[in-house]
Amino acid sequence: MTQLVVLPVLLPLLGAGLCLVLGRSARAQRIVSVAVLASVVATAAILLVRADTQGPQALTLAGWGPEIGITLVADRLSALMLLVSSVVTLAVLLYSFGQGIVEYGRDTPLSVFHPTYLVLSAGVSNAFLSADLFNLFVGFEVLLAASYVLITLGGTEARIRAGTVYIVVSLLSSVVFLIAIACVYAATGTVNFAQLSQRLGELDPAVAHMLQLLLLTVFCIKAAVFPLSAWLPDSYPTAPAPVTAVFAGLLTKVGVYAIVRTQTLLFPDDSMRPLLLTAAILTMVVGILGAVAQTDIKRILSFTLVSHIGYMLLGVALGTELALSGAVYYIAHHITVQTALFLLAGLIEYRTGTTNLDRLGGLARSAPILAVAFFVPAMNLAGIPPFSGFLGKVALGRAGIEAGDWLAVTAVVASVAVSLLTLYAIAKVWNRAFWQPVDDDLAQSVVDDGSDVWSHGAMHGGGDVNTRFQATSAWQRLAEEQRLPLGMGLPTLALVVASVALTVLAGPLFGVTDAAAVELLQRTPYITAVLGGGG
Repeated sequence: MTQLVVLPVLLPLLGAGLCLVLGRSARAQRIVSVAVLASVVATAAILLVRADTQGPQALTLAGWGPEIGITLVADRLSALMLLVSSVVTLAVLLYSFGQGIVEYGRDTPLSVFHPTYLVLSAGVSNAFLSADLFNLFVGFEVLLAASYVLITLGGTEARIRAGTVYIVVSLLSSVVFLIAIACVYAATGTVNFAQLSQRLGELDPAVAHMLQLLLLTVFCIKAAVFPLSAWLPDSYPTAPAPVTAVFAGLLTKVGVYAIVRTQTLLFPDDSMRPLLLTAAILTMVVGILGAVAQTDIKRILSFTLVSHIGYMLLGVALGTELALSGAVYYIAHHITVQTALFLLAGLIEYRTGTTNLDRLGGLARSAPILAVAFFVPAMNLAGIPPFSGFLGKVALGRAGIEAGDWLAVTAVVASVAVSLLTLYAIAKVWNRAFWQPVDDDLAQSVVDDGSDVWSHGAMHGGGDVNTRFQATSAWQRLAEEQRLPLGMGLPTLALVVASVALTVLAGPLFGVTDAAAVELLQRTPYITAVLGGGG
């Protein structure tokens, strides 16, 4: 059964190749993509059950020893991340079918989308399952190569510009990562996590700290930790809605996962605790202040994404069992909720043609289901009881209070303040997009101009408005598109329900995250699986 560990990486790669062969048949590509990702979800669920009941599941490929071979490990942490990410990936794929991979008349290459999307899934899975630094680097590069294509789909000026920034930052972090790997290998003679956990403690402390800082720098760039987060808010909002959603849900979390794995397994001492706590506080505060200042839904969500990375980093910095359990739970929560919110932003944009709050209004009347669907994950993100966001923040807050030192308590106070500011930012979206009256003069000028078609859904609250513009070709076209496709709505609602399920099933889920935290702190089960039974 340990052979299952390779399937989340292998199946998407095989599926990507098959999708390239079937490039002339969109239907065949869809069938292959759904079948592959559904299989990955099933495999991840099995791996999580086995990891929870039998311990870490390790496989060293091709019969090589772990010293030089590629080892994949599914422990509770990686299996849970794999399951949540694969569910989200499948939901976003289904959403993209409903959207038709067409953005307002601009066709994006369907034949490229499916294989690229599956390669992205393979890269994420490989990063979660990797048991050595170099294979982790390969996982990052695979998912980043796919993301370069996805973020520029359609070839618009804004996407190319944002994609250029994204690519430059990613390549820079990759170069630093390679340098860090070379330094680690030069100092220890290995890049295997299990062996590194034994050998790094034998190094001169100054050398070990230098290696730790190098790796932290790389992973903090990828996780968008302040001050290395400036690239994210300008990169994500320009991509197509499904791409933005999967990026927001997964890519930064792979960086967070790498921080959790390396800090607990390779550097278990708390020498970097003050630095990590400071970074967590600044990430939370600066990110949410950026969100409060925005008037575009996608940019607001992008800044809240940065801000809430700080909560996860807080759990890693505190390093206790409760803190790590809360951090792992919060990662699972945030992947689900943030993806759902970006998909909902895509639905708003599909219906109205914009996500600018200055040009929105009346959606609560014209699209009540959309309003309710947005409200649930929005309150969840803000941490309103009894949602999972609240439960994760309570666990992290308790851990900070139990730590007792002034920096940890400051971080807890900052987390509470950031929750309130998150509520303010989300409430601004809720009030202005769904409840504020529509400005008829602005609507008239926009439709007459014809360059920014946005008003077909928001203006349906008043029959006289419909009559006023019924002779306008743009309005007639938009009126025909009034109803949202079920193919977009159902996957989004499924993720909203999944975010609620994280609350309903919080007890069993916290049982898994508590056990994962114990496993991370003990380190022995992981090391034994890799070095003792990985064959």
